Amino acid sequence: MAAWQPPIPCVGGHEADTLTTVPLRLAVVCSCNQNRSMEAHYLLSKRGFNVRSFGTAAVVRLPGPAPDQPNVYDFHTTYDQMYHDLLGKDRYLYRQNGILEMLDRNRRIKPRPERFQNCQDVFDLIVTCEERVYDQVVEELNSREQVTCQPVHVINVDIEDNLKEATVGAFLICRLCRSLQRSADMENEMDAVLQQFEAMSGKAFLHTVCFY
Repeated sequence: MAAWQPPIPCVGGHEADTLTTVPLRLAVVCSCNQNRSMEAHYLLSKRGFNVRSFGTAAVVRLPGPAPDQPNVYDFHTTYDQMYHDLLGKDRYLYRQNGILEMLDRNRRIKPRPERFQNCQDVFDLIVTCEERVYDQVVEELNSREQVTCQPVHVINVDIEDNLKEATVGAFLICRLCRSLQRSADMENEMDAVLQQFEAMSGKAFLHTVCFY
């Protein structure tokens, strides 16, 4: 991973405006709830969104001294515990590769990573950061018994799992959520908004609707 740097502020007055309507209930999901989902969580919360973040993996993996030597934690391990564990293992390595800075940011947002499969809360919009995670989220939602039949839109935005692309991806997710938040009829305008963002970003967005 490249060294983490704080995200630059959005440019243009319309990006910096606070939300004028009730925020959507949002979730952002990546594999381990460390990098991509937490960068988006950080930015969206600063913009006034009602947002939570999750991972879908069985365990949390962070880069280690070699590709075949990751640091592995369970989802009950706090970001603070991970921070001090890596600080004790190799302060120079994990400061140089940006992991300590990332964990420091994370622990200022919430205590620990959360696994999506263990959350029963209801969301209006779930944004995933890679196709595999998208598939896991959709599979989980479809495996649950439908109770209220309330729709939830699941959108995938592919974001490479490094610190630089997580920052770029967070701004894209923020702009997408802002456009959907301000749409007069999200259900009917969803396809048009996604087509606009696909053209603007050069990315293909996956989209499906699940029901609670």
